[in-house]
Amino acid sequence: MTDRTSRSAETRAKKARKKHWTPPSALDAPDAEPGYKHRWLRAEVRGYDDRANMSKRIREGFEPVRAESHPEFDSPVIEDGKHAGIVGVGGLILAKVPEEIVEERTEYFQGKTSEQLQGVDNDLLRDSDPRMPLKPSDITRNTKVEFGSRQSNVD
Repeated sequence: MTDRTSRSAETRAKKARKKHWTPPSALDAPDAEPGYKHRWLRAEVRGYDDRANMSKRIREGFEPVRAESHPEFDSPVIEDGKHAGIVGVGGLILAKVPEEIVEERTEYFQGKTSEQLQGVDNDLLRDSDPRMPLKPSDITRNTKVEFGSRQSNVD
């Protein structure tokens, strides 16, 4: 006699792999609201306020995340001082930033990196030996890491 249970009645939940235990991260954060990203910002270093960093980040568009805005998430909260009520741990505070700013910031730094690489390429081409001139197509950015010895085992 054959088993007549339909294939659609079988569930993959029984066959799913068991999730392995991992230690919790000290920097777990609640899910950001739609249109925002969460980032941890340095608020203090060795017990001293890092006012310059916080001022810069706030001017960039970051906003500190208050614990009451995420009641579903059991998070560490700064209890006193000017950051009281804000999600924070170990000198860091949780902040939210609009996704548009994250994208613009990424594009800006990619442009800066591209400009620096172009400058290095120009220096390399300018300083090349006239007997063996380099062309822009000669410049590659590939690296290779090898382990072990390159010496042959010839007696």
